[in-house]
Amino acid sequence: MRAHRRILIGFTGALVAASVVLSGCGSSKGGNSPGNTPAGTSPATGAGSASATESAAAALVPAAIKSKGEITIAMDASYPPMEFFKPGTKSPIIGMDADLGFALGKLLGLKVNEVNATFDAIIPGLQSGKYDVGMSSFTDNKEREKIVDFVTYFSAGESFYVKSDSSKTFDGLDSLCGAKVAVENGTTEQSDALAQSKKCTAAGKQAVTVQQFSDQSGANLAVSSGRADVGFADSPPVAYIIQQSNGQFKESGKPFGTAPYGIALPKDNGMAKAVQAAMTELIANGDYADMLKKWDLSDGAITESVINGAQS
Repeated sequence: MRAHRRILIGFTGALVAASVVLSGCGSSKGGNSPGNTPAGTSPATGAGSASATESAAAALVPAAIKSKGEITIAMDASYPPMEFFKPGTKSPIIGMDADLGFALGKLLGLKVNEVNATFDAIIPGLQSGKYDVGMSSFTDNKEREKIVDFVTYFSAGESFYVKSDSSKTFDGLDSLCGAKVAVENGTTEQSDALAQSKKCTAAGKQAVTVQQFSDQSGANLAVSSGRADVGFADSPPVAYIIQQSNGQFKESGKPFGTAPYGIALPKDNGMAKAVQAAMTELIANGDYADMLKKWDLSDGAITESVINGAQS
C-alpha cells in the first residue's frame, strides 16, 4: 500500500509508450471528474451538496489557513483510479482522490489547487510547508503518524499482479522469495518486499530482488516487459490495472494486509479536525458513496472517518 497502496496510472503513459496495448487511464468514467478544470483548481461548483457557509467543518479551519483562502493538495498522478491523468494529458488530475479533494475544499470554504508530485516527495513537502494536504492513497501507519496527521477515508489491501501468460504464482509475502518484484518508491509494498527479502535469506531461501521505481508506471512496465516476475501494489490499483490491460495482466493470489488510507496533513497544525468534520459530512450526505461508486471503489468504503487511525 502506498505506504501507500495505490492504483496504477502510469500504466497509460509508460506502457503505451513502450508499445504495450494498455489503456491504464482510459476509463470513460474520468470524463466528468470535478478535477476537469483548468490548472487543477477547484471549480465554482464542485462535488458536495453543502456550501461552505452551511458546513460546520469550515468553522474548524485554523485562522492561518482560512486567511490564505486556499489549500494546495499534492498527489502522485500515476495511480488510477485514485489519482491520474487522462492518456496524453498532464492536466488536470482526475480520480477518486481528486474528486474528494475538491469536495472537501468546498465544505471547508477553501479554494483547492491539486498538484502532481512524486509520491515519496509529498510528506517532506508537507513538512516544509510546500503543500497543505497530501492525498495520494497513503496508508495510515504508526511510523507516518510520527511526522504527519492522517484523516481516514478509505480501506485497501495489497495485491500481486503478473503477466497473463506467467506460470508463476504469488500468494502472500512468503511467496516472493527468489522472485523479482516491481514496486513504487515510498510505498508500503516497497517496505514489505525489502523486509520480506531479509526474512527469506534468514530462512535459508533466496532473497527477493526488489526493483524500485519512481512511479507506478515504471513498475507496470517492468512487469509487462518481463524484467520483473510480479508487480506489487495496493489492491484497488491492481484491480484497475488488470481491468484496463486488455488481458495482458492477471491477479495472483488474494489481497491481504487491509489497512486505512489517510489524508495527510502537517503534524498538529489544526487541520485534522476540520478535514475529519468535512469527511464525516460527505459520508452522511451520500456524496462520499457517490464518488466511490463513480470510480468502482465502493468495496473500500468506510462508515466513520477518524484521526490517526493506524492499525500498526
